[in-house]
Amino acid sequence: MDLDDYRGHSPYSDPGRHGGLLDAVPTDIPSVAATARNVIVHYRAGGVELPDDRLDEVNCRWVDRILDTDQSRFLLPLAAERPAIDRVAGCCRDHTLLSVAVLRQHGIPSRSRVGFASYFVPGWHHDHVLMEYWNGHRWVWADPEVDPAGDWGFDGYDIDPKAGLFDSAARVWSAYRAGTIDPEVYGVSPELPIRGDWFIHDYVLIELAHRQKDELLLWDGFGAMTDDITTADLSLVDEIAALLLAADDGDEAAEKTLADRYASDSRLRPGTQVHSISPVSGNSVSTVDLRR
Repeated sequence: MDLDDYRGHSPYSDPGRHGGLLDAVPTDIPSVAATARNVIVHYRAGGVELPDDRLDEVNCRWVDRILDTDQSRFLLPLAAERPAIDRVAGCCRDHTLLSVAVLRQHGIPSRSRVGFASYFVPGWHHDHVLMEYWNGHRWVWADPEVDPAGDWGFDGYDIDPKAGLFDSAARVWSAYRAGTIDPEVYGVSPELPIRGDWFIHDYVLIELAHRQKDELLLWDGFGAMTDDITTADLSLVDEIAALLLAADDGDEAAEKTLADRYASDSRLRPGTQVHSISPVSGNSVSTVDLRR
């Protein structure tokens, strides 16, 4: 994909009938991020205990459905303050997707980046999603979930890719394959067993999907994903990780190869369906038709 491909909406970021709500959001990153935090609250780390019957909102998946849910409670502009308890339940992926949707609505190239963040819990690398936008000169990493009022010690709206605060799934996989990291400190939470080599492997494929504007939920399964690394085709993910890293370095041929591989290899893309293991429904597996 080239720069202009990221100016337009994906099926996930398209606001549908709610386009006017996004038109009204200023495009400076602090305003975009504040809007995302005002509409969406993290379902387990948002500082409020959400009612059980609200938790399934984490599976809204598409921006138009996120905004349907929001507007069913607040027929207001997105900047009008919502009580945290009444915001739409979501996670980092949703904060990023809504932020990306705002920028794309204004024709600003943007995309989501999937990887691991080290700034939430010392010694642990949480799975995480950032937005990346083109500022006219370069791609910039920004974390819309991070409130700048917090004592983070870094600029959450211009995260240095070399600072080790956030690493793409491809970079983490490459480090794992080189034997320079412990994969057991990369995952959902230090308290949960959802971590390790197989998890990093699968996140490379999710990273690729997001780069190709298939902004899947983090608990979607498809193609070559696995929960047992011994059954995986490691050379396939080695290839994709290397291409992702080369594309990040500005290699246009690698970028094109990624798009071609994604289009031609069914192991790398979701197709019309995914198997989704929702974190709020007892880890039950459901089949979701992405064509709606």
